[in-house]
Amino acid sequence: MPGWVGNIEQETLSNETFRTVVFTGEHTQLTVMSIEPGDDIGGEVHHGHDQFLRIESGTARVELGGSEGSPEEVHEVADDWAIIVPSGSWHNVVNTGSGKLKVYSLYSPPEHPDGTVHRTKADALAAEH
Repeated sequence: MPGWVGNIEQETLSNETFRTVVFTGEHTQLTVMSIEPGDDIGGEVHHGHDQFLRIESGTARVELGGSEGSPEEVHEVADDWAIIVPSGSWHNVVNTGSGKLKVYSLYSPPEHPDGTVHRTKADALAAEH
């Protein structure tokens, strides 16, 4: 595939999986996520990867820096907010709303195998271990 062109809002809002890889290039990867109310993406650190996240629908708490349980920054975000997580920074995104949190993410370079679909968070955790 030479590139990806699509309606990212529609792609994100219609996604019902925890994580689906939409496009993988040599230097960038696009994923869409659907996070259940009260759930989170799971605290993580990407070494060698920067990440851009955009909240398409819902409300969330973004935790950055430090380590799990003691973030240096906490931000309340909602529709149309964006988050940039530099390589090596601990982060988590927690759905604080009553509906699903719809997010898309860009990883630079790619983080997940091309074609990855994690239907649930449990599937994603199992694949990472």
